[in-house]
Amino acid sequence: MADYKGDPVIVIGLGRFGSSLAMELTRRGTEVLAIDHRPKITQALAGHITQIATADATDIEALRQLGVPDFYQAVVAIGSDIEASILTTSLLVELEVEDIWAKAISTQHGRILSRIGAHHVVFPEHDMGERVAHLVSGRMLDYMQVDENFALAKTKPPKEYVGVPLGRSNLRRKFGVTIVAVKSPGEDFTYATAETELTYGDIILVSGRTEQVERFAELP
Repeated sequence: MADYKGDPVIVIGLGRFGSSLAMELTRRGTEVLAIDHRPKITQALAGHITQIATADATDIEALRQLGVPDFYQAVVAIGSDIEASILTTSLLVELEVEDIWAKAISTQHGRILSRIGAHHVVFPEHDMGERVAHLVSGRMLDYMQVDENFALAKTKPPKEYVGVPLGRSNLRRKFGVTIVAVKSPGEDFTYATAETELTYGDIILVSGRTEQVERFAELP
C-alpha cells in the first residue's frame, strides 16, 4: 500500500488541468478521489490516480454516496461548463467541505465562486500565461506569483551588486526586495546572509512586491 502524505483530496473535473493535478498529487503520495461524469475519461485515467469515480458532481446525493463530506479538501477543476462549476462548488459548501479550491476561467466566474464559498480561486491559464510572459520578456529564469502582489523570482545578480556583501548593498531600501537564497555554480541553493557576496555565475532567488521584483530583475 502506498504511503500517502497529507489530507486526502477530491478533484472534480478531469480535463487537462484536473487530470494533471490529480496525477501529480498521486505521484507525490497524496490520496486522491477524482470524479468526472465522462466514462471515457475516468476509464483512461484508471490506474494513474488513487481512486476514480464516474459521477455527476452536480448531484448532491452522488457526492454523499462517494463520501465527499468526509474529505477536508476539494478542488473543483471543471472548466468550460460554468454552471456545473458553480453548482458543484455550492454543493461542496453545503456539504461543509472545509477547504475548497475552484478553477475559474474569467474574473467574473472567479468572483461568483468566491461569493458562494470557495476558499481559493485559481486561474490556471492566466497564471501560466503571466509566468511565461515574465520568463519570455525579461532576464528571469523562473517566476512565481506567491500572492496578489507578491512574487518570487529566480534570476542572475545585477552587475553593481556583484562582490558587495548583501548587508551593505541597501537592496531592501533601494528596491524593496530581499535576496532569499543563492546558488553558486556546481553547488546547491543556500540561504543568503548579510555576509553573502554574489559572483557573476550565481543564480539568486529574490522576493518582494511584484513590481519591485520585476524592476530588480531587469537591472543589467
